[in-house]
Amino acid sequence: MPSVFFKTYGCQMNERDTEQVARDLLDRGYVRASSEREADVILLNTCSVRDLAEQKALRKMSNLKALRKNNPGVVLGFLGCMAQRKGKSLEQEMKGLDLVVGTQKFHRVADLVGEARKARLGGRPQFLADVEEEAASEKTIRDHVLSPKQVTAFVSVMQGCDMHCSFCIVPTTRGKERSRPIAEIVTEVRGLVEKGIKEVTLLGQIVNMYGRREIPSIGGKSAFVQLLEELQEVDGLERIRFTSPHPRGMKEDLIGCYGRLSKLCEHLHLPVQSGSDRLLKEMGRGYTVEQYKKIIQKVRQACPGIGLTTDVIVGYPGETEEEFQQTYRLMEEVEFDNGFIFRYSQRDGTRAAKSLEPEVAESVKEKWNKALLDLLDRQVAVSAPKRVGTLTEILVEGPSKTKESRLTGRSRQNRPVVFDGSARHLGQLLQVRITESTGFTDYADPAILE
Repeated sequence: MPSVFFKTYGCQMNERDTEQVARDLLDRGYVRASSEREADVILLNTCSVRDLAEQKALRKMSNLKALRKNNPGVVLGFLGCMAQRKGKSLEQEMKGLDLVVGTQKFHRVADLVGEARKARLGGRPQFLADVEEEAASEKTIRDHVLSPKQVTAFVSVMQGCDMHCSFCIVPTTRGKERSRPIAEIVTEVRGLVEKGIKEVTLLGQIVNMYGRREIPSIGGKSAFVQLLEELQEVDGLERIRFTSPHPRGMKEDLIGCYGRLSKLCEHLHLPVQSGSDRLLKEMGRGYTVEQYKKIIQKVRQACPGIGLTTDVIVGYPGETEEEFQQTYRLMEEVEFDNGFIFRYSQRDGTRAAKSLEPEVAESVKEKWNKALLDLLDRQVAVSAPKRVGTLTEILVEGPSKTKESRLTGRSRQNRPVVFDGSARHLGQLLQVRITESTGFTDYADPAILE
């Protein structure tokens, strides 16, 4: 049987897309290769959010071509966002490439792999590219590859984005917003629960904009809130998460779900991007710093103790030291549990790339990036000890990444919790007592499990 090896760059949506492609190929008789050297087909699912991610994928593919010395029939392909953005130009940029498949064509990969493999084994390799838009492609990301004891799963509820933030390439690589019907998603989740899944994470480029084009509000409840309420009623489903929302979509009906819907986990990842109103306007974010803080205040009122995380960009074109300090003060005030700090990366085709504002030096970006990370470290060093001695519910997901003799789970606030458990605890919801914390990871006493 032919074997396939995947490498995925970027976000959870890319991971979910890779899973769908894997499912399609497994259904056609392929097996997963344990390494690149053993594979008959190697597919890189790519990211375009930052230039670094694209460069990593290109370097990786360049190195993979050396495998043809021992296996001339190996098929090499790019999938996803970079494939969508660069399209057929990759044939010239990366000689010897077999496949380029865009973000609306994941359901076509198995067919194209078959064609490419036949051509290469026949001694007449050909370049195949499919990056055209396709209606209803959002409905094709619905199948899963589940491992034994797996209890969490990603569920894609929509594709694309209509927000057009000035720094973001996603509307170009993922297309316009398209949402799946509520009933279709609920059916998928029920099927996952039947296979042992206890927690689902709903995925969308801006997930709380789900259904705004296709599904009318009912009784003041948005389509996304309607979806959450339907999933709340799925028997056997224990937890619901979603990522990533936009502040403009955090309306009263969604905020009210925290505390009202028992299965909705007490965690919110809400990107702020900047603490400067001028930069937020330049970015096209559609809110002010004060509006963002009011959302946080309302969320904390609805759900005291909620885990809050965010995204921040430093070094946006024209950003000044004072504007960075505004971001710093915002993070000081909000006291996030964690954050992803990104140095601005210019993406061709975005409005920010055409800005006449001066570029911020890389050394300054690095300094600002470190300052925010250091702030987060200091803040969690204060908040983490307060959790020691408390009980928390975790869903046990598997072995710890750093020590396989230990198990790890996640709290409802999305904090990793490590403890000395055994195989019988895998997949269980457990109450454990926190005994120690490094800030971003908690450790639990196993005695309460006995």
